[in-house]
Amino acid sequence: MKEFDAKVVKDQVVQWIRDWFEQNGKGCNAVIGISGGKDSSVVAGLCVEALGRERVIGVTMPNGVQPDIDDSNRLIEHLGIGHCCVNIGNAYQALMAAVEEQLKTSLEAEVSSQTVINMPPRLRMTTLYAVSQSMNGRVANTCNLSEDWVGYSTRYGDAAGDFSPLGGLTVAEVIAVGKELGLPIDLVEKTPSDGLCGKTDEDNLGFTYAVLDRYIRTGICEDEKVKALIDDKHAKNLFKLKPIPHFEYRPNE
Repeated sequence: MKEFDAKVVKDQVVQWIRDWFEQNGKGCNAVIGISGGKDSSVVAGLCVEALGRERVIGVTMPNGVQPDIDDSNRLIEHLGIGHCCVNIGNAYQALMAAVEEQLKTSLEAEVSSQTVINMPPRLRMTTLYAVSQSMNGRVANTCNLSEDWVGYSTRYGDAAGDFSPLGGLTVAEVIAVGKELGLPIDLVEKTPSDGLCGKTDEDNLGFTYAVLDRYIRTGICEDEKVKALIDDKHAKNLFKLKPIPHFEYRPNE
């Protein structure tokens, strides 16, 4: 397998972003949800290099109190980009209370743990599009190939967006590009976590990104149980990467 050249790939992604905006939003701004983790940091850094910092807008979206909000703010300051902070806490509490009440009284059901985990990302994507549509923007998707491969994302939440600079790069490759961009090293190497359940991404997945990345790029995974787990997640979550299935009406048939 050809050795990964972070500088070459970084330059290729930067050019890809420029080309995409030329065709799909000439003069528009890139709007990015800044979490303080590696993916949003690298996407923001790539967009700054591709478009200029004056065309990149960072949005922080804490759900009430976000312990690592300083990381987000430090990345924004490092890049010198325009930004705003929209706290989704009140909206989350109000919507969750309404859903919880109706599930209980109308359907005799309870809010699931997945509902609790996935509602904040979907509210954040709503927020990003609100900012984007008010600022002549295009929303960046910040998912990477490794996450997409096993469906570790929220459909219509962080899995949404208008363009995806990291969709073809594994976690290890994203980190290498982040280092090439000269981003703060602790943000680039920050342990990924959804910030909701108290576990790391790797804890939730049941395998490390290093093992997943190697399997994606080489097809090799010595642990048969882990290989089967990865294959199962990949198969079950492919629908997230496909357009919504629709009935095709053929009036002449």
